[in-house]
Amino acid sequence: MRPQEGWNWKLSRTVSTLRSFTSVSLLALALAGTASAQDALPSSQSAQAPESDARPQPGDQIVVTAERLPGQVQTDVPPVLELDARDVAAYGASSIADLVAQLAPQVGSGSGRGGRPVFLVNGQRISNFREMGRYPPEAIRKVEVLPEEVALKFGFPPDARVINFILQPNFASRDVEVEYGQPADGGYSAQEVEAGILTINGSRRVNASVDYNRRSPLTEAERGVIQTVPTEPAVAAAGLDPADFRTLVSREENIEANATLTQGLGEMGAGGQLTLNGQVSRAVRTSLSGIDAITLDAIERRTETDSYSLGSAYNRDLGAWRFSTTLDANRSDTDSRIDRRGGGGTDRALSRTYTADLKSTLAGSPFTLPGGEASLTLDAGYRWNRIASSDTRSMAGEFALERSRTRGGASLSVPITSTREGFLDAIGDLSINLGGGVDRLSDFGTLTDWNTGATWRPTERLTLQGSLVNRKVAPSLTQLGAPQIVDVNVPVYDFSTGSTVFATVTTGGNPALRAETQRDLKLSAAYDFDLFDRANLLVEYFRNNSSDTTESFPLLTPAIEAAFPGRVTRATDGTLLAVDRRPVTFSERKSSRIRYGFNLFGRVGKAPPQGERGGRGGPPSAPAAAAEAPAQPAQQRGPGGPGGQFDPARFAEMRARFCATPDGQLPDLTGIPERMLERLKGEDGQIDPAKVAALKTRFCAEGAGPGGPQGEGGGMRRFDPERFAALRTALACGVEGKEPDIAALPPEIVERLKGPDGAIDPTRLAELRTRICAIEAPPQGGRGPGAGGEASGDARPGGPGGGGGGGSRGGAPSAGAMFGGRGEGQGRWNLSLYHSIELDSTALVAPGGPSLDLLRGDALGEGGVSRHRIELEGGVFKNGIGTRISGRYASPSTVRGSGLPGSSDLRFGALTTFDLRMFVNLEQQKWLVGEGDPGFWKGTRFGLRVQNVFDTRQRVTDDTGTVPLRYQPGLIDPVGRFIEVEFRKLF
Repeated sequence: MRPQEGWNWKLSRTVSTLRSFTSVSLLALALAGTASAQDALPSSQSAQAPESDARPQPGDQIVVTAERLPGQVQTDVPPVLELDARDVAAYGASSIADLVAQLAPQVGSGSGRGGRPVFLVNGQRISNFREMGRYPPEAIRKVEVLPEEVALKFGFPPDARVINFILQPNFASRDVEVEYGQPADGGYSAQEVEAGILTINGSRRVNASVDYNRRSPLTEAERGVIQTVPTEPAVAAAGLDPADFRTLVSREENIEANATLTQGLGEMGAGGQLTLNGQVSRAVRTSLSGIDAITLDAIERRTETDSYSLGSAYNRDLGAWRFSTTLDANRSDTDSRIDRRGGGGTDRALSRTYTADLKSTLAGSPFTLPGGEASLTLDAGYRWNRIASSDTRSMAGEFALERSRTRGGASLSVPITSTREGFLDAIGDLSINLGGGVDRLSDFGTLTDWNTGATWRPTERLTLQGSLVNRKVAPSLTQLGAPQIVDVNVPVYDFSTGSTVFATVTTGGNPALRAETQRDLKLSAAYDFDLFDRANLLVEYFRNNSSDTTESFPLLTPAIEAAFPGRVTRATDGTLLAVDRRPVTFSERKSSRIRYGFNLFGRVGKAPPQGERGGRGGPPSAPAAAAEAPAQPAQQRGPGGPGGQFDPARFAEMRARFCATPDGQLPDLTGIPERMLERLKGEDGQIDPAKVAALKTRFCAEGAGPGGPQGEGGGMRRFDPERFAALRTALACGVEGKEPDIAALPPEIVERLKGPDGAIDPTRLAELRTRICAIEAPPQGGRGPGAGGEASGDARPGGPGGGGGGGSRGGAPSAGAMFGGRGEGQGRWNLSLYHSIELDSTALVAPGGPSLDLLRGDALGEGGVSRHRIELEGGVFKNGIGTRISGRYASPSTVRGSGLPGSSDLRFGALTTFDLRMFVNLEQQKWLVGEGDPGFWKGTRFGLRVQNVFDTRQRVTDDTGTVPLRYQPGLIDPVGRFIEVEFRKLF
């Protein structure tokens, strides 16, 4: 027996037989049959195997399998983080994009490469994050965060983590959100209004949203910024302060509209799934860069940007293989008008960029080894870029640059040993992966890449990984050929003189840049703990070596000036006049770091009485839901009553609908309970016609219905406390010395207690008695075993969601686990903490030197490199009220001066910031809504966010302890503490 999905374990005959009797005898037969109509299974799923196969034989081993949710990523690499719907609710996020921002410590990669994570929806690639970034978090069923190596399965390089969002199969909502914020020190304000609509009905998803935001400007005068040069006489004579004419935060206004449609194709979705997405946006930004000494007017820069995006994705099964293709096309038009100094009119810069990115993958198993099935991903793609621009400040006139790139690659994962398959299982689970690709660029020729890695799980709790990546990367079109622009009066700190001056700065592209070669190593270890609700520890080591790297022009230290003397212009007295900041090529960059951290999840408060809980791991009853769960739109509810209780009228309506549908046609599945709909889907996540037909047979059979006959074509019965009590009595629970009354047991159980010779097996009887008698009978009206609800968390031992309430490993679950899951109705808390330690960071500017040590006084950017960085994220949520806090710490660093008279070292102090978020679901607050209908307050939430709670700013000083004018707090961080309130209503 080899399951195709899920975590599974081969257990000893005793433990597996015990579990088998519990699930088969107790749940399926004696107590609830198939639970209720809401939890009905098609007969193809619920039919039992023949008796000779169903009963364990002496010496047999039984494989116990916990099914994955449809849409989970099928990989042997365990996730870094998993969140279920209630974990997501505890974050108080307003959208998926907001949730991703809060998960920054967990979803961020320490690789030093890559950008945003790879995003998936229901285990499938999407064309762009904008497809689902505006989805409300209530639409999420589960979130998986997977290591960088998993990106290879989807045709991406292993330099970014993978986030898979598993959506609710049925969901509908409309939401409106209004936000207002401003710094605690005042000066400007920001407002935002968002509105959206989302409908999910199986494979069909429709989403549309509109977002409008605006921000007022903030000037240097409002932050008390001291000007770096004396005020010109004409300006001073007019009584004007130049600080009033220089903005730290520009005025900005944005509007964005987005729409997405996902639709299954063909009958029952057999033709695959197609997604179309479109977005348009317009942004207008206005900033001030000083005062004109002649006209005495502000020097203004106004930039208007119009963007148009179109994306599509197509996914379908081709036999046992999965084919995916995505297209993401964008066009952006930017029009900037800049006032000339000296009253000379206005300069104009026009830019138009185009991108089109087509990517296709084919994934499947090409062969099977003793350790399991190999996994192969083939990827091919084409990318086209074009930049066309002009700038009246440039002597080059109109400018255009174009690039096309063709890509082909493959990634193969091979299982070497396997505990699941019983092949060399003493070693654990070991797999290796190999991959490579070729890129053909129209302007850079052929570039290659390859990677290799291994994943080893010596125990269920411990995962070890290693990977090696080698690839060539071309500079971007902008880095190569952006038009040359000359700006005057730009503040620059001159390390040679220790002063801040206004200099002429040149920016643009550098066509002499070369292709970069990257060689990266990663080693990691992850361990799961039985601590609180769940916990895990992650330790990672990264080493990056690169040659011919493209760098932005570094901080103008003496070492950089010596390496690029042609980029700096000085007056005869040494005063800095001009700097050419176009990109440069460094000979070599090396860095290494360790990143480690942990994630903890726990419960708050005591669990409610068993009678108030929902089914095991499933939806809570009405009291539990009111205590914890956020409001759910009415469209999510199935035909059950409160707490999932069976509603005969709604069941009759659903049954009539199925029975009235002609054979061979798909009935209307609107309103079908989520769990039932999931069971109607095949392995590809699409509705399976055979399962629909089987369910119809069960619905329409004579006598079908709650309490009707069991077996083929029979109906569904709810848990009967009286039957369970009778079962305990027959087994003589609590009566020492009394033998079980076999004649009083249900016939189905008696049959399963028999051995090969047809007689009652004493061992099986003892195991069943121990199992049943260990469980306290639920109160009348309580929901019992099999009463529905989907599993919460990961069912594998030690995984997220395991280790608590479900009993000890390999043992019997507690009564609480059997009758309502663990911790239903309780609050939740979590804490994540990650610490990065830079071990080495050097740059070789050119062969033979100079060599820069960025951890010991040299610098490339605005400041040195911090050796230590810490990220913190955590919160608590209970009774509809949540509080979350995030923090960041960067250790101090130093940038050395030249040592010449007038020069000074700069010391960048440590920086610690905290952000706070508090929110309350108003409909759950009895002091506001009372005991009745919440009315207007239904689905509403009020939130308060405070960024940089303690209003901290990095302090930069020279050798004398003085803060250079270039590093005034108002210039480093003009915003400081920022307070924002939000009001959100979900319809």
